[in-house]
Order: sequence, then structure tokens, then C-alpha cells
Amino acid sequence: MEKKIGKSLCIFSSKGGVGKTITTLNLAGVFEVMGKRVLIVDLDLSGGQIALSLNKPYEKTIYNFAMDYMNNRYHSFLDYVTKYDDHIDFLACPKDPRQANKIASKYIEIMLDKAVYYYDVVLIDTHHVLNETNLVLLDKTDSILFVMNNDPFDVKNMKSLMAIFKDLNKTNYKILLNDSRDPIKKYFSLYDITSILKSEINYFISSEFYVKNIDQYIMNGEIITLHPKASSIFNKDFAVLTKVATDFVKEGEES
Repeated sequence: MEKKIGKSLCIFSSKGGVGKTITTLNLAGVFEVMGKRVLIVDLDLSGGQIALSLNKPYEKTIYNFAMDYMNNRYHSFLDYVTKYDDHIDFLACPKDPRQANKIASKYIEIMLDKAVYYYDVVLIDTHHVLNETNLVLLDKTDSILFVMNNDPFDVKNMKSLMAIFKDLNKTNYKILLNDSRDPIKKYFSLYDITSILKSEINYFISSEFYVKNIDQYIMNGEIITLHPKASSIFNKDFAVLTKVATDFVKEGEES
């Protein structure tokens, strides 16, 4: 029987500080609850926070994968990932930020091709700059989740990003408005944002999902959505994240 190939979801934003990494981790937790095998890839190559947030010791990174592949030392993709729990692994960004510029974009493509062979879901955290690596990634990945906040700078940048995607005729994206990152920032109504962007907001995370002691979760390497009481404490926003995950799985089954 032919092996089922997994799907990749890129979590991207038009500016930094919107809660992209936390969203990636929370989605990984939701996919675990759904019984999926998940790989989190940290493609914020010069300053990623996935390994720190999961608080697990690791040896190999994306840099090691690229260098080994380039120099014919590659044996198995699983040599480069680190286990978080029984459902979630992660592939860390380079330990030395100077190594980021040494990773050619073609190895990112190769890495993704191999990752979906081993995992049901590949979640990719990114840097917000539209550099060569991210342009290749946005073209290569199966689906894209744009994360944005309710502030003028983010709305402006997102509008520019939407214009680029329209020019490229790319429609494999959805938008998540994250009010939990900065609960006091409520400059626009939902109607205002959709009117400015000329695009639907597909998902909304409310200010009720704001976690005051988020640093404690990070220090302990915990994923919020895997907390035993997460679905009841954050029932509305947990349901939104579950919808993001189920929509992505459904799209994969239909494609």
C-alpha cells in the first residue's frame, strides 16, 4: 500500500511580534490532540525560538541537514529532528545565527519534501521578512496561515502582502487575527480590517486567550493547548485553533 504523504502549513506574518511562534506551538498541541504526528520546523533561521520554547536539549539543526546534504553525508531525515513527546518532534534553527546565510534555499525545499514523508503535519515557523528563503517556502508549502494583530502597522503591512499574493494569483492562505498578543490594541473593528484588506478574516483569537504567565510556560517547555484544562479554560479560542487544524486536514484530504 502506498504511504500517505503529509501536508505542510507555514505560519507567516507581515511583521514581527504578532504571536506567530506561540500560535505554531498551540497548533502543534491541537494536532497532537487530534492524533496527528507533527513536526515543527523553525525557519526563523537567524533568531528562532522553537527549541527555547520547548525547552529540550538538541544536537542537530537545519544547518546540519543542509551541510550534510551538500557534502554527501546525509543518511536519514530523522537524524536531525528532536523529540518533544510521542506525537511532536521539532527541527531547530541554527545555533549560530551566522550559519543562516549559509543555508541555500534549495535545501529548504529538499527538507520539506522529506519531512512530509515522515509526518502527518509539518508546521513551519518563520521570520517575517520576505527574503529568498521565505519566498521559496511560501511557494513550496501546501497552505499558509497569516497571523496578524489589530494595529495600524500590521494592517498596513498585511495589505501590501495581500497585494503581492494577488499579483501572484496565490490563494492557498487564510488569515488569523490574534487579539491575545496585545489585548489593549483594538484600533479597528473587524469590518474595518476586512474593508482595508479587501479580504476575509478566517479566524479570530480573542483577548481572553492572553496568558499573563506565558514566560512560565516557555521556561517549563509547555504547550498551552496540551494543558489538561486548556479546552475548558480557553474553550472559545481552543475551538478556533481546532477549526484551523480541522480545516487544514480537510483541505489535505480533498487535494
